[in-house]
Amino acid sequence: ATEGKEDSSATENNPSRVAPGKAGERSSILYSAGQFFFEYLVVVSLKKMPDGRYEPKITYQFPKRENLLKGQKEEEERLLQAIPLFCFPDGNNWAPVTDFTSETFSFVLTNVDGSRKIGYCRRLLPSGRGVRLPEVFCIISCLGCFGLFSKILDEVEKRRQISMAVIYPFMQGLRESPFPAPGKTVTIKSFIPESGTELIELTRPVDAHLEHVEFQALLQRLSPQLILNIFASAVLERRLIFLAEEL
Repeated sequence: ATEGKEDSSATENNPSRVAPGKAGERSSILYSAGQFFFEYLVVVSLKKMPDGRYEPKITYQFPKRENLLKGQKEEEERLLQAIPLFCFPDGNNWAPVTDFTSETFSFVLTNVDGSRKIGYCRRLLPSGRGVRLPEVFCIISCLGCFGLFSKILDEVEKRRQISMAVIYPFMQGLRESPFPAPGKTVTIKSFIPESGTELIELTRPVDAHLEHVEFQALLQRLSPQLILNIFASAVLERRLIFLAEEL
């Protein structure tokens, strides 16, 4: 899978995916140092239904929020309802496996008021024996910085192979740390059993707009004429949908 790629879709009342570059531009203007790293960490797992199909469901949410106002609660419910299908758009094709290469990808949810939340995802196979189903760890943030969150997901995956319980102190420490200004670094302390306390340095790039864009893949798969047509369509603000067999 190619990191950071997604298709585009939109409905009138539901969140939709938009190009990750646009979200980065918005985030760089509206969000600065002092913001939370993320709003939620959710774990999405595949649950077998009575008819034999697998359906993605949120099996963990951190933090769990209480005492929300009515409007805030409705917004949270819409967000949480949208996440599973974006984490497993190919959920109907899954079956338990013994081996799986982790995948990293992102999506952007756009609310009716134009506000955007980015989902940074790591799809991985939990440690264990025998056949098992992959699960997705999804970090929801208003901040556009794919490379930085990929590194955070590396740490999440490393801890997942030890125990779920090791993940949450790390995420709590991350949530309590302010998001660094462009070019700056923040250090997170995290304890891992049998390894001791680790210092994790997270550096925000000066410009994160195109840090995850793989131009080589684009040029290998599309002809120059088609690339020009896509560019022209984007400039004219036409809707673009890319179809692929793999994530």
